[in-house]
Amino acid sequence: MALSGKLIGYVDISKGGDVFHDLFRHKPHEIVAAVPHKVHDCELHEGERGDVGSVISWHYTHEGKKKIAKEIIESVDEKNHMAVFKVIGGDLVDEYKSFKITLHVEPKGDGQVAIWTFEFEKPDTSVPYPTSFMDYLCDLVKDLDAHSNGK
Repeated sequence: MALSGKLIGYVDISKGGDVFHDLFRHKPHEIVAAVPHKVHDCELHEGERGDVGSVISWHYTHEGKKKIAKEIIESVDEKNHMAVFKVIGGDLVDEYKSFKITLHVEPKGDGQVAIWTFEFEKPDTSVPYPTSFMDYLCDLVKDLDAHSNGK
């Protein structure tokens, strides 16, 4: 019996939504340069970088292991600084029947908040919720925010 789930993580950031939106869509090489101990490479397989329908793969280290996530950009909302990535290959699809990642940045008080949303389907109850991966992406955003402030 498959089990659907949704997990949401919030990270207060000092940079505007356009900065993070642009990093993850158009400038992943800057992510690699900023946090090479976490993200090692981002390859474009199909389409134009950042365009809906383009296929990319991220090479990263999570929980001490090198991993890969191959994704297709499903949708983009420039105005609301949102991108939706459907995972189509790599380590996450080895564990989950389906996995979708949304990154959205919105105003919060005088600042901004980056919001990660996972929508996933576990094949059975033995597969854990992806809380560790959520923590990883939230920490990644914190690192990127600190890095861009240090420039």
